[in-house]
Amino acid sequence: MKNVEGPAYVPGHGLLRGRTAVITAAAGAGIGGATARRFLEESARVLLSDAHTRRLKEYEAELAGEFGADSVGAVPCDVTDEEQVRALFDTAVRQHGRLDIVVNNAGLGGTSDLVDMTDAQWSKVLDVTLNGTFRCTRAALRLMRDSGGGVIVNNASVVGWRAQAGQAHYAAAKAGVMALTRCAAIEAAAYGVRVNAVSPSLALHPHLVKVTTPELLEELTAREAFGRYAEPWEVANVIVFLASGYSSYMTGEIVSVSNQHP
Repeated sequence: MKNVEGPAYVPGHGLLRGRTAVITAAAGAGIGGATARRFLEESARVLLSDAHTRRLKEYEAELAGEFGADSVGAVPCDVTDEEQVRALFDTAVRQHGRLDIVVNNAGLGGTSDLVDMTDAQWSKVLDVTLNGTFRCTRAALRLMRDSGGGVIVNNASVVGWRAQAGQAHYAAAKAGVMALTRCAAIEAAAYGVRVNAVSPSLALHPHLVKVTTPELLEELTAREAFGRYAEPWEVANVIVFLASGYSSYMTGEIVSVSNQHP
C-alpha cells in the first residue's frame, strides 16, 4: 500500500507535568499505545489499561524501561465489566492520590452488512465502544467531581459522521460516543471537568491491518487529503492538546483528526 512520507516526530515539552492519566486500550499497538508514550514524553504519570493482559504487561515493561517504573503502571480492565472499571479508577487514585486525565480509547470494530448482522455482533461492538466509554466516563466524573476538576478525552471516528457500508454497528457506536461527549461536557462543566473527543479517519496500526482487507485500506487511504494514512502518534498529539492547558476553553467538542468532517 502506497504511503506518502509523513512529518517528523514531535518531541515532548512537559505539557502534562505532574498529572496522572488513565488510558484504556493502551497495550502497545494503535492510538492508545501511542497516546501513552506521548503522555510520558509530556511528563505525565500514566496508568495503562487493556483487556489483553499479556500485551499490557509487555508494554508496561517497555515503557517503564524508558521512562522509569514510577511513571507508568498497568491494570488489566475489560470496559464491559463494571467491577473492573471501578477497580481501574480506584487504583489510579490509590497509587497517585488523584486522577487528572482519562483517555477513553477502548473500541471494537468489525465489518458486516446490516442485513446479515446478528444481535450478538451489534451488541458486542456497542458494549465495548459506547457502553465502555460511558462506564469509564461515569467513573472518572465521580472522582473528578470530588477532586475539583480534570479532563476526559474520548476516541470517536469520522464514521460517526459519515456512512460506510458494513459499519452500521461501529458507526452507531461512534456517533453515540460523540453525543455522550457533548452531553457529559455540559454536565461536567459545573465540576471544572472538560470533556472532548478526537475523531480520526485512518490511523494505521498492526491490528487494523489484520482485520481490514488491503483493498479497503487502499480505498480509505485514497480519501485522505495528504495521500497517506495517519500515524497513531499524530492522533495522540491532538489528544495531548485536548488534555493540556492549551485547550482550557474547549469542552463538548469533537475534533476531526483528518480532512473528513462532513
